[in-house]
Amino acid sequence: MCFFVLFGGSGNLSMKKLLPAMYNLEFENMLPEGLAIFAAARGDISDEEFRLAAKNSVSKYSRFGYDEQVWERFKSRLNYRKLDFEHVDDYRKLESELEGLEKLHENPAGRVYYLAASPEYFSPIVKNIKAAGMSLGNGSCRRLVIEKPFGRSLASARRLNREIRNVFPEESIYRIDHYLGKEMIQNIMSIRFTNAIFEPVWSSKYIDNIQISILEDAGLEGRGEYYESSGALRDMVQNHIVQLMSLVMMERPASLDPEDIRDQKVKVIKKISGITPEDIDKNLIIGQYTKGVADGEKLEGYRHEKGVAKDSATETYAALKLSVANSRWKGVPVYVRTGKRLKERLASIVVEFKDFSSIYGLKAYSGLAPNLLMIKIYPEEGISFQFNMKKPGSFDKIVPFSMSYCKSCEFRKFTPEAYERLIHDVIEGDSTLYARWDEIERSWMLIDSILDCKVRKRENLHTYSAGSNGPEEADRLLEKDGRRWWN
Repeated sequence: MCFFVLFGGSGNLSMKKLLPAMYNLEFENMLPEGLAIFAAARGDISDEEFRLAAKNSVSKYSRFGYDEQVWERFKSRLNYRKLDFEHVDDYRKLESELEGLEKLHENPAGRVYYLAASPEYFSPIVKNIKAAGMSLGNGSCRRLVIEKPFGRSLASARRLNREIRNVFPEESIYRIDHYLGKEMIQNIMSIRFTNAIFEPVWSSKYIDNIQISILEDAGLEGRGEYYESSGALRDMVQNHIVQLMSLVMMERPASLDPEDIRDQKVKVIKKISGITPEDIDKNLIIGQYTKGVADGEKLEGYRHEKGVAKDSATETYAALKLSVANSRWKGVPVYVRTGKRLKERLASIVVEFKDFSSIYGLKAYSGLAPNLLMIKIYPEEGISFQFNMKKPGSFDKIVPFSMSYCKSCEFRKFTPEAYERLIHDVIEGDSTLYARWDEIERSWMLIDSILDCKVRKRENLHTYSAGSNGPEEADRLLEKDGRRWWN
Protein backbone atom coordinates (compact mmCIF):
# COMPACT_ATOMS: atom_id res chain seq x y z
CA MET A 1 0.00 0.00 0.00
CA CYS A 2 1.24 3.50 -0.88
CA PHE A 3 -0.36 6.94 -0.63
CA PHE A 4 0.64 9.52 -3.24
CA VAL A 5 -0.42 12.93 -1.89
CA LEU A 6 -0.39 15.57 -4.60
CA PHE A 7 -0.39 19.06 -3.07
CA GLY A 8 -1.78 21.35 -5.76
CA GLY A 9 -3.51 18.39 -7.37
CA SER A 10 -5.99 20.50 -9.33
CA GLY A 11 -3.43 22.95 -10.77
CA ASN A 12 -1.99 23.20 -14.27
CA LEU A 13 1.09 21.12 -13.56
CA SER A 14 -0.96 18.28 -12.13
CA MET A 15 -3.58 18.35 -14.86
CA LYS A 16 -1.25 18.76 -17.84
CA LYS A 17 1.73 16.69 -16.73
CA LEU A 18 1.49 14.69 -13.51
CA LEU A 19 -1.92 13.02 -13.79
CA PRO A 20 -1.43 12.13 -17.50
CA ALA A 21 2.00 10.71 -16.59
CA MET A 22 0.49 8.55 -13.85
CA TYR A 23 -2.29 7.45 -16.19
CA ASN A 24 0.40 6.40 -18.69
CA LEU A 25 2.07 4.35 -15.97
CA GLU A 26 -1.31 2.76 -15.28
CA PHE A 27 -1.66 2.02 -19.00
CA GLU A 28 1.62 0.10 -18.89
CA ASN A 29 0.78 -1.62 -15.57
CA MET A 30 3.66 0.15 -13.84
CA LEU A 31 1.78 1.55 -10.84
CA PRO A 32 2.02 -0.66 -7.76
CA GLU A 33 -1.05 -2.45 -6.50
CA GLY A 34 -2.60 -0.55 -3.62
CA LEU A 35 -1.36 2.89 -4.71
CA ALA A 36 -3.96 5.55 -3.87
CA ILE A 37 -3.66 9.13 -5.15
CA PHE A 38 -4.92 11.99 -2.98
CA ALA A 39 -5.08 15.35 -4.73
CA ALA A 40 -5.02 18.08 -2.09
CA ALA A 41 -5.92 21.61 -3.14
CA ARG A 42 -7.94 24.62 -2.05
CA GLY A 43 -10.82 24.25 -4.49
CA ASP A 44 -14.19 23.23 -3.08
CA ILE A 45 -15.02 20.38 -5.47
CA SER A 46 -16.19 16.79 -5.06
CA ASP A 47 -14.38 13.56 -5.87
CA GLU A 48 -16.51 13.12 -8.98
CA GLU A 49 -15.85 16.64 -10.23
CA PHE A 50 -12.13 16.11 -9.80
CA ARG A 51 -12.24 12.74 -11.56
CA LEU A 52 -14.11 14.28 -14.48
CA ALA A 53 -11.46 17.00 -14.80
CA ALA A 54 -8.75 14.32 -14.59
CA LYS A 55 -10.51 12.27 -17.27
CA ASN A 56 -10.57 15.25 -19.62
CA SER A 57 -6.92 15.89 -18.84
CA VAL A 58 -5.66 12.38 -19.57
CA SER A 59 -7.81 12.23 -22.70
CA LYS A 60 -6.09 15.36 -23.99
CA TYR A 61 -2.51 14.91 -22.78
CA SER A 62 -1.81 11.18 -22.50
CA ARG A 63 0.47 9.79 -25.22
CA PHE A 64 -1.70 6.67 -25.31
CA GLY A 65 -5.04 8.45 -25.51
CA TYR A 66 -8.16 7.52 -23.59
CA ASP A 67 -8.88 3.87 -22.90
CA GLU A 68 -12.03 3.00 -20.95
CA GLN A 69 -10.61 0.00 -19.11
CA VAL A 70 -7.40 1.77 -18.16
CA TRP A 71 -9.36 4.82 -17.04
CA GLU A 72 -11.63 2.74 -14.78
CA ARG A 73 -8.58 1.26 -13.06
CA PHE A 74 -6.93 4.66 -12.74
CA LYS A 75 -10.10 6.40 -11.57
CA SER A 76 -10.40 3.99 -8.66
CA ARG A 77 -7.09 5.33 -7.34
CA LEU A 78 -8.15 9.00 -7.45
CA ASN A 79 -9.37 10.96 -4.44
CA TYR A 80 -9.76 14.68 -3.90
CA ARG A 81 -9.48 16.48 -0.58
CA LYS A 82 -9.97 20.17 0.01
CA LEU A 83 -6.95 21.52 1.87
CA ASP A 84 -5.73 25.03 2.62
CA PHE A 85 -1.94 24.90 2.44
CA GLU A 86 -1.59 27.21 5.46
CA HIS A 87 -4.17 25.59 7.79
CA VAL A 88 -2.67 22.79 9.84
CA ASP A 89 -6.10 21.44 10.85
CA ASP A 90 -6.69 20.42 7.21
CA TYR A 91 -3.48 18.36 7.34
CA ARG A 92 -4.54 16.73 10.60
CA LYS A 93 -7.86 15.79 9.04
CA LEU A 94 -6.09 14.21 6.04
CA GLU A 95 -3.63 12.40 8.33
CA SER A 96 -6.51 10.99 10.35
CA GLU A 97 -8.08 9.62 7.16
CA LEU A 98 -4.83 8.07 5.95
CA GLU A 99 -4.20 6.47 9.34
CA GLY A 100 -7.70 5.05 9.27
CA LEU A 101 -7.05 3.43 5.90
CA GLU A 102 -3.82 1.95 7.20
CA LYS A 103 -5.59 0.41 10.18
CA LEU A 104 -8.34 -0.90 7.93
CA HIS A 105 -5.82 -2.73 5.78
CA GLU A 106 -3.58 -3.54 8.76
CA ASN A 107 -0.63 -2.26 6.80
CA PRO A 108 1.45 0.92 7.32
CA ALA A 109 1.61 2.66 3.95
CA GLY A 110 4.58 4.33 2.35
CA ARG A 111 3.88 7.89 1.30
CA VAL A 112 5.02 10.27 -1.40
CA TYR A 113 4.28 13.95 -0.79
CA TYR A 114 4.53 15.78 -4.11
CA LEU A 115 4.68 19.58 -3.95
CA ALA A 116 3.05 20.73 -7.20
CA ALA A 117 1.93 24.01 -5.62
CA SER A 118 3.35 27.51 -6.12
CA PRO A 119 6.85 27.98 -4.62
CA GLU A 120 5.63 30.32 -1.88
CA TYR A 121 3.75 27.38 -0.37
CA PHE A 122 6.71 24.97 -0.22
CA SER A 123 7.71 26.05 3.28
CA PRO A 124 4.18 26.18 4.80
CA ILE A 125 3.32 22.75 3.36
CA VAL A 126 6.44 21.11 4.78
CA LYS A 127 5.99 22.75 8.18
CA ASN A 128 2.35 21.66 8.36
CA ILE A 129 3.23 18.12 7.28
CA LYS A 130 5.45 17.96 10.35
CA ALA A 131 2.96 19.69 12.67
CA ALA A 132 0.24 17.22 11.67
CA GLY A 133 2.49 14.21 12.27
CA MET A 134 2.49 13.25 8.59
CA SER A 135 6.27 12.98 8.36
CA LEU A 136 6.52 10.12 10.88
CA GLY A 137 7.00 6.87 9.01
CA ASN A 138 6.41 4.37 11.79
CA GLY A 139 8.31 1.78 9.79
CA SER A 140 7.23 2.91 6.32
CA CYS A 141 8.88 5.41 3.97
CA ARG A 142 8.07 9.10 3.72
CA ARG A 143 9.35 10.85 0.58
CA LEU A 144 9.07 14.50 -0.41
CA VAL A 145 9.15 15.59 -4.05
CA ILE A 146 9.71 19.29 -4.58
CA GLU A 147 9.41 21.07 -7.93
CA LYS A 148 11.66 23.88 -9.07
CA PRO A 149 12.43 26.63 -8.36
CA PHE A 150 14.33 25.48 -5.28
CA GLY A 151 14.84 29.00 -3.96
CA ARG A 152 15.42 32.22 -5.89
CA SER A 153 19.03 32.69 -4.77
CA LEU A 154 21.71 30.90 -2.78
CA ALA A 155 20.46 32.40 0.49
CA SER A 156 16.80 31.53 -0.14
CA ALA A 157 17.73 28.02 -1.32
CA ARG A 158 19.73 27.43 1.85
CA ARG A 159 16.85 28.71 3.97
CA LEU A 160 14.35 26.46 2.22
CA ASN A 161 16.70 23.50 2.53
CA ARG A 162 17.07 24.06 6.29
CA GLU A 163 13.29 24.10 6.67
CA ILE A 164 12.87 20.89 4.68
CA ARG A 165 15.78 19.11 6.39
CA ASN A 166 14.13 19.94 9.72
CA VAL A 167 11.35 17.58 8.62
CA PHE A 168 12.85 15.08 6.15
CA PRO A 169 16.32 13.50 5.93
CA GLU A 170 18.32 14.16 2.76
CA GLU A 171 17.74 10.65 1.41
CA SER A 172 13.96 11.24 1.52
CA ILE A 173 14.07 14.54 -0.43
CA TYR A 174 13.61 14.34 -4.20
CA ARG A 175 14.35 17.69 -5.88
CA ILE A 176 12.87 17.31 -9.32
CA ASP A 177 14.27 18.62 -12.59
CA HIS A 178 11.99 17.27 -15.30
CA TYR A 179 14.79 17.64 -17.87
CA LEU A 180 16.59 14.75 -16.21
CA GLY A 181 13.62 12.53 -17.00
CA LYS A 182 13.88 13.11 -20.75
CA GLU A 183 14.87 10.02 -22.68
CA MET A 184 17.97 11.42 -24.40
CA ILE A 185 19.25 12.99 -21.18
CA GLN A 186 19.13 9.54 -19.61
CA ASN A 187 21.08 8.28 -22.63
CA ILE A 188 24.05 10.61 -22.14
CA MET A 189 25.86 8.24 -19.80
CA SER A 190 25.04 5.28 -22.05
CA ILE A 191 26.47 7.04 -25.09
CA ARG A 192 29.66 7.91 -23.23
CA PHE A 193 30.37 4.89 -21.11
CA THR A 194 29.18 1.99 -23.29
CA ASN A 195 30.79 2.97 -26.61
CA ALA A 196 34.51 2.51 -27.10
CA ILE A 197 34.55 5.05 -29.94
CA PHE A 198 33.61 7.92 -27.58
CA GLU A 199 34.98 7.38 -24.08
CA PRO A 200 38.69 7.32 -25.07
CA VAL A 201 38.38 10.66 -26.89
CA TRP A 202 36.16 12.36 -24.30
CA SER A 203 38.72 14.97 -23.19
CA SER A 204 40.46 18.20 -24.12
CA LYS A 205 42.91 16.32 -26.34
CA TYR A 206 40.22 15.58 -28.91
CA ILE A 207 37.25 17.85 -28.11
CA ASP A 208 37.35 21.47 -29.25
CA ASN A 209 34.19 22.79 -27.56
CA ILE A 210 30.79 21.78 -26.21
CA GLN A 211 27.54 23.63 -26.90
CA ILE A 212 24.30 23.37 -24.93
CA SER A 213 21.18 25.06 -26.29
CA ILE A 214 17.72 25.28 -24.75
CA LEU A 215 15.67 27.58 -26.95
CA GLU A 216 11.94 28.25 -26.57
CA ASP A 217 9.49 29.78 -29.01
CA ALA A 218 6.94 30.34 -26.23
CA GLY A 219 6.67 33.48 -24.13
CA LEU A 220 5.75 33.79 -20.46
CA GLU A 221 2.42 31.90 -20.69
CA GLY A 222 0.89 33.77 -17.77
CA ARG A 223 3.99 33.53 -15.54
CA GLY A 224 5.01 37.19 -15.81
CA GLU A 225 5.40 37.85 -12.10
CA TYR A 226 7.47 34.72 -11.56
CA TYR A 227 9.70 35.33 -14.56
CA GLU A 228 10.24 38.97 -13.67
CA SER A 229 11.86 37.87 -10.40
CA SER A 230 13.72 35.03 -12.09
CA GLY A 231 14.98 35.64 -15.62
CA ALA A 232 16.80 33.23 -17.92
CA LEU A 233 19.84 32.78 -15.68
CA ARG A 234 17.84 31.64 -12.66
CA ASP A 235 15.05 29.91 -14.57
CA MET A 236 17.12 27.79 -16.96
CA VAL A 237 20.88 28.03 -16.42
CA GLN A 238 20.85 27.37 -12.65
CA ASN A 239 19.12 24.03 -12.96
CA HIS A 240 18.67 22.55 -16.46
CA ILE A 241 21.88 23.71 -18.11
CA VAL A 242 24.14 23.12 -15.11
CA GLN A 243 22.68 19.61 -14.79
CA LEU A 244 23.34 18.89 -18.48
CA MET A 245 26.92 20.12 -18.16
CA SER A 246 27.52 17.83 -15.19
CA LEU A 247 26.19 14.78 -17.04
CA VAL A 248 28.20 15.43 -20.20
CA MET A 249 31.47 16.23 -18.39
CA MET A 250 31.44 13.95 -15.34
CA GLU A 251 33.97 11.19 -14.73
CA ARG A 252 32.91 7.54 -14.93
CA PRO A 253 31.11 6.71 -11.65
CA ALA A 254 32.31 3.80 -9.55
CA SER A 255 28.90 2.16 -10.01
CA LEU A 256 25.36 2.95 -11.11
CA ASP A 257 24.39 3.61 -7.52
CA PRO A 258 22.59 6.99 -7.32
CA GLU A 259 25.10 8.42 -4.85
CA ASP A 260 28.10 7.42 -6.97
CA ILE A 261 26.57 9.13 -10.01
CA ARG A 262 25.66 12.27 -8.08
CA ASP A 263 29.12 12.40 -6.49
CA GLN A 264 30.66 12.69 -9.95
CA LYS A 265 28.11 15.28 -11.09
CA VAL A 266 28.77 17.58 -8.16
CA LYS A 267 32.55 17.39 -8.77
CA VAL A 268 31.94 18.94 -12.19
CA ILE A 269 29.57 21.62 -10.87
CA LYS A 270 32.15 22.67 -8.27
CA LYS A 271 34.68 23.25 -11.07
CA ILE A 272 32.48 25.29 -13.43
CA SER A 273 34.16 28.64 -14.04
CA GLY A 274 34.53 31.33 -16.66
CA ILE A 275 32.46 34.20 -15.28
CA THR A 276 34.33 36.69 -13.09
CA PRO A 277 34.04 40.49 -12.77
CA GLU A 278 37.08 40.78 -15.03
CA ASP A 279 35.72 38.68 -17.91
CA ILE A 280 31.97 39.12 -17.49
CA ASP A 281 31.66 41.47 -20.45
CA LYS A 282 33.31 39.11 -22.92
CA ASN A 283 31.83 35.84 -21.64
CA LEU A 284 28.17 36.74 -21.01
CA ILE A 285 25.49 38.08 -23.33
CA ILE A 286 22.03 38.85 -21.97
CA GLY A 287 19.04 39.96 -23.99
CA GLN A 288 15.36 40.84 -23.81
CA TYR A 289 12.75 40.40 -26.52
CA THR A 290 10.84 43.26 -28.03
CA LYS A 291 7.73 43.07 -30.20
CA GLY A 292 7.94 40.94 -33.30
CA VAL A 293 6.12 38.61 -35.67
CA ALA A 294 6.05 34.80 -35.85
CA ASP A 295 4.01 32.83 -38.41
CA GLY A 296 2.10 36.00 -39.24
CA GLU A 297 1.13 36.60 -35.61
CA LYS A 298 2.12 39.85 -33.93
CA LEU A 299 3.90 39.26 -30.63
CA GLU A 300 4.21 41.68 -27.72
CA GLY A 301 7.55 42.68 -26.27
CA TYR A 302 8.58 41.43 -22.83
CA ARG A 303 7.90 44.76 -21.10
CA HIS A 304 4.31 44.67 -22.35
CA GLU A 305 3.60 41.24 -20.83
CA LYS A 306 1.27 41.07 -17.83
CA GLY A 307 3.16 41.22 -14.54
CA VAL A 308 6.32 42.74 -16.06
CA ALA A 309 7.67 46.16 -15.08
CA LYS A 310 7.64 48.76 -17.85
CA ASP A 311 11.35 49.44 -17.31
CA SER A 312 12.33 45.83 -16.61
CA ALA A 313 15.98 44.81 -16.90
CA THR A 314 15.21 41.11 -16.55
CA GLU A 315 16.94 38.97 -19.18
CA THR A 316 14.84 36.67 -21.36
CA TYR A 317 17.96 35.41 -23.16
CA ALA A 318 21.39 34.44 -21.91
CA ALA A 319 24.47 33.11 -23.69
CA LEU A 320 27.57 32.23 -21.69
CA LYS A 321 31.08 30.96 -22.25
CA LEU A 322 31.94 28.64 -19.37
CA SER A 323 34.64 26.08 -18.62
CA VAL A 324 35.34 23.23 -16.22
CA ALA A 325 38.62 23.72 -14.40
CA ASN A 326 39.97 20.19 -14.19
CA SER A 327 42.61 18.19 -16.03
CA ARG A 328 40.16 16.43 -18.38
CA TRP A 329 38.58 19.62 -19.68
CA LYS A 330 41.37 22.19 -19.47
CA GLY A 331 41.04 24.65 -22.35
CA VAL A 332 37.65 23.38 -23.61
CA PRO A 333 35.03 26.15 -23.73
CA VAL A 334 31.42 25.31 -23.00
CA TYR A 335 29.03 27.63 -24.79
CA VAL A 336 25.47 27.67 -23.46
CA ARG A 337 22.43 29.62 -24.57
CA THR A 338 18.80 29.80 -23.59
CA GLY A 339 15.96 32.18 -24.27
CA LYS A 340 12.27 32.79 -24.77
CA ARG A 341 10.22 33.98 -27.76
CA LEU A 342 12.75 32.69 -30.26
CA LYS A 343 12.23 31.49 -33.82
CA GLU A 344 12.24 27.80 -32.95
CA ARG A 345 11.95 25.40 -30.06
CA LEU A 346 15.19 23.50 -29.74
CA ALA A 347 17.18 21.67 -27.07
CA SER A 348 20.45 19.98 -27.95
CA ILE A 349 23.98 19.20 -26.86
CA VAL A 350 26.71 19.42 -29.51
CA VAL A 351 30.21 18.05 -28.97
CA GLU A 352 32.58 19.50 -31.57
CA PHE A 353 35.79 17.53 -32.02
CA LYS A 354 39.08 19.14 -32.90
CA ASP A 355 40.30 19.62 -36.43
CA PHE A 356 42.23 16.58 -37.63
CA SER A 357 45.30 18.63 -38.53
CA SER A 358 45.45 20.29 -35.10
CA ILE A 359 45.73 16.87 -33.42
CA TYR A 360 48.15 15.17 -35.79
CA GLY A 361 49.77 18.11 -37.60
CA LEU A 362 48.83 16.82 -41.03
CA LYS A 363 48.43 19.93 -43.18
CA ALA A 364 46.97 17.92 -46.04
CA TYR A 365 43.87 17.44 -43.95
CA SER A 366 43.44 21.00 -42.71
CA GLY A 367 40.19 22.82 -43.37
CA LEU A 368 37.96 19.77 -43.06
CA ALA A 369 34.55 20.09 -41.44
CA PRO A 370 34.74 19.07 -37.78
CA ASN A 371 33.33 15.83 -36.43
CA LEU A 372 30.15 16.62 -34.47
CA LEU A 373 28.25 14.50 -32.01
CA MET A 374 24.75 15.95 -31.63
CA ILE A 375 22.46 14.79 -28.84
CA LYS A 376 18.97 16.02 -29.72
CA ILE A 377 16.53 16.51 -26.85
CA TYR A 378 13.64 18.22 -28.63
CA PRO A 379 11.66 18.76 -30.82
CA GLU A 380 12.87 15.30 -31.81
CA GLU A 381 14.86 12.95 -29.62
CA GLY A 382 17.85 11.30 -31.18
CA ILE A 383 21.52 11.42 -31.98
CA SER A 384 23.60 12.24 -35.04
CA PHE A 385 27.27 12.07 -35.86
CA GLN A 386 28.96 14.14 -38.55
CA PHE A 387 32.10 12.69 -40.13
CA ASN A 388 34.15 13.20 -43.30
CA MET A 389 34.14 11.04 -46.44
CA LYS A 390 35.23 11.30 -50.03
CA LYS A 391 32.45 12.77 -52.14
CA PRO A 392 30.97 10.05 -54.37
CA GLY A 393 32.19 10.41 -57.97
CA SER A 394 35.11 12.67 -57.10
CA PHE A 395 38.79 11.78 -56.86
CA ASP A 396 39.87 13.66 -53.76
CA LYS A 397 37.11 15.96 -52.56
CA ILE A 398 36.33 15.37 -48.85
CA VAL A 399 32.89 16.44 -47.62
CA PRO A 400 30.93 16.01 -44.34
CA PHE A 401 28.27 13.33 -44.03
CA SER A 402 25.83 12.79 -41.20
CA MET A 403 24.60 9.55 -39.68
CA SER A 404 21.42 10.12 -37.67
CA TYR A 405 19.03 8.17 -35.50
CA CYS A 406 15.71 9.62 -34.39
CA LYS A 407 14.49 7.73 -31.35
CA SER A 408 11.24 9.66 -30.99
CA CYS A 409 10.43 9.17 -34.69
CA GLU A 410 10.62 5.40 -34.31
CA PHE A 411 9.29 4.97 -30.79
CA ARG A 412 7.28 8.13 -30.13
CA LYS A 413 4.28 6.32 -28.66
CA PHE A 414 6.52 4.05 -26.61
CA THR A 415 8.90 6.72 -25.29
CA PRO A 416 7.94 7.64 -21.72
CA GLU A 417 7.36 11.27 -20.90
CA ALA A 418 9.87 12.78 -18.47
CA TYR A 419 7.44 12.84 -15.56
CA GLU A 420 6.56 9.18 -16.05
CA ARG A 421 10.13 8.09 -15.35
CA LEU A 422 10.52 10.50 -12.45
CA ILE A 423 7.25 9.55 -10.75
CA HIS A 424 8.00 5.86 -11.18
CA ASP A 425 11.47 6.36 -9.71
CA VAL A 426 10.28 8.18 -6.59
CA ILE A 427 7.68 5.48 -5.92
CA GLU A 428 10.47 2.91 -6.24
CA GLY A 429 12.88 5.00 -4.16
CA ASP A 430 15.43 5.56 -6.95
CA SER A 431 16.97 9.04 -6.64
CA THR A 432 19.42 8.84 -9.58
CA LEU A 433 17.58 11.41 -11.71
CA TYR A 434 16.94 13.80 -8.84
CA ALA A 435 19.27 16.59 -7.73
CA ARG A 436 21.06 16.30 -4.41
CA TRP A 437 21.37 19.36 -2.16
CA ASP A 438 25.08 19.95 -2.86
CA GLU A 439 24.29 20.06 -6.61
CA ILE A 440 21.61 22.69 -6.00
CA GLU A 441 23.83 24.70 -3.66
CA ARG A 442 26.80 24.77 -6.02
CA SER A 443 24.67 25.75 -9.02
CA TRP A 444 23.20 28.65 -7.04
CA MET A 445 26.71 29.74 -6.05
CA LEU A 446 27.55 29.93 -9.77
CA ILE A 447 24.47 31.97 -10.70
CA ASP A 448 24.77 34.28 -7.69
CA SER A 449 28.40 34.97 -8.60
CA ILE A 450 27.24 36.03 -12.07
CA LEU A 451 24.42 38.21 -10.78
CA ASP A 452 26.76 39.73 -8.17
CA CYS A 453 28.65 41.26 -11.09
CA LYS A 454 25.65 43.59 -11.48
CA VAL A 455 24.90 42.31 -14.98
CA ARG A 456 21.17 42.95 -14.73
CA LYS A 457 21.13 46.53 -15.96
CA ARG A 458 19.15 47.96 -18.85
CA GLU A 459 22.34 49.17 -20.51
CA ASN A 460 23.62 45.57 -20.60
CA LEU A 461 20.56 44.19 -22.37
CA HIS A 462 20.77 43.39 -26.06
CA THR A 463 17.29 43.49 -27.55
CA TYR A 464 15.98 41.01 -30.09
CA SER A 465 12.67 40.78 -31.90
CA ALA A 466 10.20 38.17 -30.71
CA GLY A 467 10.27 35.33 -33.23
CA SER A 468 13.92 35.91 -34.17
CA ASN A 469 17.06 33.87 -33.49
CA GLY A 470 17.98 36.04 -30.51
CA PRO A 471 20.48 38.88 -30.14
CA GLU A 472 23.21 39.00 -32.78
CA GLU A 473 25.79 39.55 -30.03
CA ALA A 474 25.33 35.89 -29.01
CA ASP A 475 26.82 34.86 -32.38
CA ARG A 476 29.83 37.09 -31.81
CA LEU A 477 30.45 35.37 -28.47
CA LEU A 478 31.69 32.40 -30.53
CA GLU A 479 32.91 34.25 -33.61
CA LYS A 480 35.64 36.01 -31.63
CA ASP A 481 36.97 32.53 -30.81
CA GLY A 482 36.75 31.42 -34.44
CA ARG A 483 33.69 29.23 -33.79
CA ARG A 484 29.94 29.28 -34.46
CA TRP A 485 26.74 27.88 -33.03
CA TRP A 486 25.61 24.53 -34.44
CA ASN A 487 21.87 24.11 -34.83
